[in-house]
Amino acid sequence: MTGGPAMRFLAAICFLIGVVAVAMGVLWMGQGTGLILWPSESFMLNQRTWAFHGVLLTASGLLLLWLSRRGRRLG
Repeated sequence: MTGGPAMRFLAAICFLIGVVAVAMGVLWMGQGTGLILWPSESFMLNQRTWAFHGVLLTASGLLLLWLSRRGRRLG
């Protein structure tokens, strides 16, 4: 699949999922490290495990954003 509407659609989906993943990952990192104490009853607050999961999710989101830019150039 090189170029065309299908590649542009896939790039748009990768971009959308990447943005959501980065936003969620940053939130999880903030909650896990105790920098973001919202919502106050969250089980994720001050839990380093969630900070680590946030790092992984943010990195995955950044990878998807990078792939979506590659897809747009090919499309």
